[in-house]
Amino acid sequence: MCAYDGTNFPGWQSQVRANAIQDVIEKRLAEIFGEPVRIYGSGRTDSGVHAHAQVFHFDAAWTHGVKKMLAAFRSGLPPEIQVKSVQAVADDFHARFNATGKRYEYRIQLGPSDPFERLYCWSVFRPLDLAAMKAAASILRGRHDFSAFTALNGSEREDSVRDLRRLDVVKRGRSLRIVAEADGFLYKMMRSLAGVLVSVGEGKLTPARVREILASKERTARVLTAPPRGLFLTKVYYP
Repeated sequence: MCAYDGTNFPGWQSQVRANAIQDVIEKRLAEIFGEPVRIYGSGRTDSGVHAHAQVFHFDAAWTHGVKKMLAAFRSGLPPEIQVKSVQAVADDFHARFNATGKRYEYRIQLGPSDPFERLYCWSVFRPLDLAAMKAAASILRGRHDFSAFTALNGSEREDSVRDLRRLDVVKRGRSLRIVAEADGFLYKMMRSLAGVLVSVGEGKLTPARVREILASKERTARVLTAPPRGLFLTKVYYP
């Protein structure tokens, strides 16, 4: 399992220029094993998105124990990426296909953000109606077709039905956190959910309108995509 600050990375998935988070980890593994090693993540995070608990797996022969594997990782990765734990798994384990769900957290600051937190939250300067946001969140929870909340078009996806098990809006002082758990997330789905809830809080949308957007199964300009800097992958669930 690893954590990373995604600010200066073009996302998790390997890129042509070899500067994605996956590329950096694979480069370190190639140094450790003396040959290319492919890793497989639980999913892709977008450019600028962060993670506390991204899970990945790889297949390689290693006889020195998990502690030395962890030490080998930590001595060669940039400070923006940290492997937090290592464990041996069954031969048929797959970080993506064995996952049963994920949890994301979107962080919002009401008003100007602390200069040391500005890269990790979305500063919103309009007052937000928390009750309206919670009402909209209750409409979105459950098993639905979330076509209206993905940036992919119909030809690019096969199944857009997801079970959104949790969608909570939690306010503490000037900090607001949107926490979501689902069996899976579509491309930019979490940022779209956060953007819509903020639009409801600002009075630009009503909970009833959110219900109509969800039922329409069509992406419209009314669905705002929140900035990537406030989004964190916080947990991946396995059986």
